[in-house]
Amino acid sequence: MRLPCGSSEVDLLQNYPTLSASDVANAWVYADAHPEEIDQAIQDNDEA
Repeated sequence: MRLPCGSSEVDLLQNYPTLSASDVANAWVYADAHPEEIDQAIQDNDEA
């Protein structure tokens, strides 16, 4: 799966060795369950 930033999950796991595949999977589950919170955090970060 490609992320909006152009990276893949494999890229994340290689670049952040402390993350596990289950960490990434859990992040997707959380993002799917809380899209408004994620969108707001992205917007806040873009405005900073």
